[in-house]
Amino acid sequence: MKERIDRDYWLKQEAGKPLFPELEWSRPENRQQAGKLLIVGGNLHGFAAPAEAYQAALQAGIGTARVLLPDALHKTVGRAFEQGEFAPSTPSGSFSQKALDELLLQTAWADAVLVAGDLGRNSETAILLEKFLTTSSLPIVLTKDAVDYVTSAPESVLSRSQTLLVLSLSQLQRLGIAAKCARPITFGMDLLHVVEWLHDFTLNNQPHIIVKHTGSKRMVVAVGGRISTTQLSGSPMLWRVATAARAGVWWLQHPAKSFEALTTSLDT
Repeated sequence: MKERIDRDYWLKQEAGKPLFPELEWSRPENRQQAGKLLIVGGNLHGFAAPAEAYQAALQAGIGTARVLLPDALHKTVGRAFEQGEFAPSTPSGSFSQKALDELLLQTAWADAVLVAGDLGRNSETAILLEKFLTTSSLPIVLTKDAVDYVTSAPESVLSRSQTLLVLSLSQLQRLGIAAKCARPITFGMDLLHVVEWLHDFTLNNQPHIIVKHTGSKRMVVAVGGRISTTQLSGSPMLWRVATAARAGVWWLQHPAKSFEALTTSLDT
């Protein structure tokens, strides 16, 4: 079984040895051609995730990035963050359902969207995110607590193409349960069995997946049944936002090569 996996759909990328070096050569040469990323996130009590995502996107080579925050943050960051745009918020300071119009207006400018997290727990934000996922056709990356919203009600992403989930193993476990997968994914699974599970999951469901397998110190990419694993040179505790930002940048710059772009983004 292991030989079949290696031969058919599992590629292994070592640190500093990209599997698809031609993607680096074909990257846009100037910022005007390097794409536009809309970053969404934050609530009244925190906006660290969208701020981190913005910096990581710049480092990854995005042409232009904007950040959409709930307007409850306007007094806090309005003047200090020139790239910030604002949308209606709930009384508790999270995005409200009324933010959909502004979100869709901003996506008319963007090539891809990263919902970076720090959304807070709010039923209106959940409705907003579900409506956005079913309305927009852009590539959308979800990470941190944005993934929590869809793991509890995954219908909006399971059949949606152009979706990437950058998530923890526990979030992947919850997603599998909510999606009623025949086999559960467990924390004790070795890398081979995680690869097998993701192969089956992404053959039967649309979202692309990036997850870290802590035991083997490898990042795993799953796209349409194809799998790549990338050896980590270190093992940072906080990895999802920066990983999602880099993946979003590489993906929007190579939209016809999702698997190759996401794999390459992990070795940059």
